[in-house]
Amino acid sequence: MQLTKAEEQVMKFIWKLGEGYMKNIRDEFDDPKPATTTVATLIKRLIDKGYVGYDQHGSNRKYYPTVKKSAYFAKQVNSMIKEFFNNSTTQFASFFTRETDLSVKELEALKKVIEEKIEDKKK
Repeated sequence: MQLTKAEEQVMKFIWKLGEGYMKNIRDEFDDPKPATTTVATLIKRLIDKGYVGYDQHGSNRKYYPTVKKSAYFAKQVNSMIKEFFNNSTTQFASFFTRETDLSVKELEALKKVIEEKIEDKKK
């Protein structure tokens, strides 16, 4: 399920914190901070979408992510590959290496990751 930019921003804060109360999450915003009701609405949407859970502590709730950041990111990248690159990871990788300003060091590191993945697949 797709998140809005505002929901994604709150998720980034929750992933960063690991867990936290409303105040902790709101404190992550730059000034001027949004109203507590705005943050509460965004968190409720994230709970409804299954991205956030909470533990009740008296009258307070401690929120935590129920979806790992890496899983969300992988889903977003796969969606982009499907939508913009005809579901071809090769087209995506080709575009990425040609259109970004990667240094030789970064390209060599990427090459090493690919070579390691090839070796893993051969096993």
